[in-house]
Amino acid sequence: MTHQNMTDEELIALDVPLMIRYGMMFGGAHRAALFGDGAIAAALRAERLEVQPRSVAYLAEVVRRGGTRMASELPEPLPGPEAGALARDWLGTAAPMVKGVAEDEIVARWLEAVAAVLELRLRTRGGL
Repeated sequence: MTHQNMTDEELIALDVPLMIRYGMMFGGAHRAALFGDGAIAAALRAERLEVQPRSVAYLAEVVRRGGTRMASELPEPLPGPEAGALARDWLGTAAPMVKGVAEDEIVARWLEAVAAVLELRLRTRGGL
């Protein structure tokens, strides 16, 4: 469930790995929360680390081409040590639940949602 009245601080405090786990395992409302509040929370964390939307979108393509497991093992899936650790946390949480291409596509689509939120925030602030 998306909480329209949550502040950035409340959203950033959400447990994104837990949302990934539940969204991947159970689908339905949990998946909707992952693609709603979870994507926003992830974008806010990435934004604080100055991650560019194109980097997250590129990571989505890496997941599509090589899979979530392979992407989770990259030494720096996003530029910079802290951003890389953040992405490894997301991907490492999702990887055990990925059984094939369909689940990799869910992870890639979620990363694209995170990138879209990042880009929207940058555009509204005049950053792009």
